[in-house]
Amino acid sequence: MKLLLHTCCAPCSVYCIQSLRSENIEPTVYWFNPNIHPYMEYKARRDTLKQYINTIGVKGIFNENYGLVEFCKNVINDLENRCVKYCYKIRLEQTAKYAKENGYDAFSTTLLISPYQNHEALKQVGKEMAQKYGVTFLYRDFRPGFREGQNKARELGLYMQKYCGCVFSEEDRYSKQIEKDKIIT
Repeated sequence: MKLLLHTCCAPCSVYCIQSLRSENIEPTVYWFNPNIHPYMEYKARRDTLKQYINTIGVKGIFNENYGLVEFCKNVINDLENRCVKYCYKIRLEQTAKYAKENGYDAFSTTLLISPYQNHEALKQVGKEMAQKYGVTFLYRDFRPGFREGQNKARELGLYMQKYCGCVFSEEDRYSKQIEKDKIIT
């Protein structure tokens, strides 16, 4: 099976790639993440992924699209639902489209490893994009390997991000600290 694996970052890819390889599936990593901001965060995640896949011998395709303006235009009217309505859709659609246009049998995503993502929504968007582009969505619930993958990423010294990707998820991550700082000042 020729699989295109949408990849959000190196730490999330560790277990996913290991698991797929245990099934004799050799994925090609596909980087397309116009939701990650600011730019230095985007760059750190991208560059760490490039270094990691080079060390484990996985092919990578990097679709460079920082996309801050486009991201903001598409999420500003519904920030609470930005992940499902924009982030999942734009990334999985681009992955499915690339897979179809370049002869891949299937596509999947490392987002399926995160216990913090809306797993059912990811699965639904994946199915919709599979139908739209006529390429199989390979569904795997990678979540049982989340901690194992994160621990391995730490052992390898990979850059470990502190939030999902967009500036709004960064704010969510620091919400308790923001509230605490309001009281202190």
